[in-house]
Amino acid sequence: SRIEEVLRLVDLGEKKDVLVKYYSGGMKRRLEIARGLMHFPTVLFLDEPTLGLDAHTRRAIWEYVKKMNKDEGTTIFLTTHYMDEADFLCDRVGIIDHGRVIVTDSIPKLKNAVGNDVITLSCSQMNKLSGRLKDKPWIKNIKKHDSFLTLGVERGEEKIPVIVELARKLDIKIKSIIVRKPTLDDVFLHFTGRSIRDQEETNAVKSVPPRFHGGMR
Repeated sequence: SRIEEVLRLVDLGEKKDVLVKYYSGGMKRRLEIARGLMHFPTVLFLDEPTLGLDAHTRRAIWEYVKKMNKDEGTTIFLTTHYMDEADFLCDRVGIIDHGRVIVTDSIPKLKNAVGNDVITLSCSQMNKLSGRLKDKPWIKNIKKHDSFLTLGVERGEEKIPVIVELARKLDIKIKSIIVRKPTLDDVFLHFTGRSIRDQEETNAVKSVPPRFHGGMR
């Protein structure tokens, strides 16, 4: 039956005869999700759908939500502060900062706003190096952190030798340097000026969680 199907999905099949008052907090959360999936909705709103769940159950719910969207044509709106969740599930993502939607677009376009590649480096004189790099035409953006810099660039592998040579000429010691593809955390940093982790620490005091809102059509 549909009831048994959704209970199995959230790993509550063996607990179906247990009174809810005896469920743990995580089990109650899974039951809430199962209830929302019962009627094969054409539009489904999910608010932090996997908050507090273990990795295995989270992944199972992701796969089922994807299946609903693809096979049943369900339009899904969700809010989350898990980067991997938004990246895996959503066609389009919006960032809510202090209660205001500051940007909405497809994930590839949002990542492209950061740069095709992200270079993270730690060096002895960050202000001096960032000052010389900020006007380079191939740098899309540059962010200073407590102990490192992040640079949004095109063709990052080609730019690392250029940066290393510039640092050598300026007598700046590079301690570490890596290149990688941009993530949604980089997107959040680009548009808000701080990382999702910084925002979570701030909001631990304010009790207002940072949010991505996303959609699947």
